Amino acid sequence: MMRLRPFLALVALTLVAFGGRALHRNDGFDHWKHRKVFASCVSCHAGAANPDQPLWPTLQGCENCHDGTVEKVIEWAAPEPTPTNLRFTHVKHAQVFLEKTGGDTTLACMTCHGEAGAPWMQVARPVPAQCLDCHGVQLAHFQAPDTACVTCHVPLPEATDLPRERIADFPEPDSHRAPDFMSGQHGRLAQPVSIGDRQFPVAPSCATCHARDFCLECHVNAPEVPVIQALAPDARSTAIAVALEPPASHADRRFLSSHGRQSRDAQATCATCHTTESCSTCHRSAVTVAQALHAPGPGRASGAQIDLRRPEWHDRGFRDQHGAVASANPETCSSCHVRAECLDCHRPNPGAGERYHPAGFLARHPAAASGRQNDCSECHNPAAFCSSCHTQAGFRSKRGLLQGEYHDAGNAFLLNHGRAARFNLESCVTCHSESDCLTCHSAQTRRFNPHGPGFDADRLRNKNPQTCAACHGRAIP
Repeated sequence: MMRLRPFLALVALTLVAFGGRALHRNDGFDHWKHRKVFASCVSCHAGAANPDQPLWPTLQGCENCHDGTVEKVIEWAAPEPTPTNLRFTHVKHAQVFLEKTGGDTTLACMTCHGEAGAPWMQVARPVPAQCLDCHGVQLAHFQAPDTACVTCHVPLPEATDLPRERIADFPEPDSHRAPDFMSGQHGRLAQPVSIGDRQFPVAPSCATCHARDFCLECHVNAPEVPVIQALAPDARSTAIAVALEPPASHADRRFLSSHGRQSRDAQATCATCHTTESCSTCHRSAVTVAQALHAPGPGRASGAQIDLRRPEWHDRGFRDQHGAVASANPETCSSCHVRAECLDCHRPNPGAGERYHPAGFLARHPAAASGRQNDCSECHNPAAFCSSCHTQAGFRSKRGLLQGEYHDAGNAFLLNHGRAARFNLESCVTCHSESDCLTCHSAQTRRFNPHGPGFDADRLRNKNPQTCAACHGRAIP
């Protein structure tokens, strides 16, 4: 099963956040020891209530007491901000608290920076549970509904200060451990959502930790998925490890033999992970499903990597039985094999060792060809090999098509040549090409119907469309 890391980020809340980008740390200052010195938090942290003031006290402010006489001299520098993806600001929260209660901002600070019932200046770092309680979410952090993420977090691309290593350490929420999470649940969770009067083209729970680049690790069809395109690009999102693994359906031992039918019924599903190269790894001939898949390129995943392996029915005894299977259903074989592979065994080296044909075969090869004891075209090109020999031997008419000489075995051959062609077309193509037939059998010439009475076009097309393609090409009626 493909395992993703989180859609939600657990970020330790500390003292201060600026515009959803950075939190400052409490670097060991003993608030409790100074509880009698300061009557209000904003005495030192004026920026918590006034955006025009600095959040942190200056060294000069500390030196009012720590001057070497009243108190010992100290060194002080405001701590460096810690990157985060929170949208929290002190000023906004202080204003909301005052509007609701009309009380002192000091009380607002202790609401988040102190445990319930803690005395004044017994300062603690906030934890997610405090934020969730205040915002009316009665569940644990990772059990909170997906719509709650936008309350505290900004989308990953907006948290520009977060380094890749922080993103890589995002913990995995419980929803990602569901057995069907990758097979369909994550796509449903990512769909657009309305929260209050705001419309989000992609669920904030996804956008909190993911960007478009993350989806491109798996989705070949990313340009065709509106939800993925709604995510902003951000290369840092690939820091979350992900591996494209086959779904459970592909583990079925019969999947290889049935995947063709399944792919025709669910081409859109295959296009999520597979490219045209996925089919061409095994299929030597073009397949319809492959034409509907996308080629890898910019904005798409590279797709599943396919290894060519032997089908299960090619067992140890298959070599002795494959002839009958190939004769009954050659299209199945041609999906993976080409003629050259057959000739490696059936005609490994015609110029050395024993001849493929027995002695004296030349004298009786017409009967063998007519009776189809062998498929001559597997090794020979009738239009070149057979025709050249027959012409040199004089077995070719010099009076024109279907006239005397070679066709003198029966009377009125011209009137009966259709039946002979249907019986053994291989003999005809020894001397004739399609252009010879189209001289008469064509809508542009003499318009003779080549099919004859009782011809069932649908049956023949379903049985072997290659026969139709001999005259009609790709434009089979």
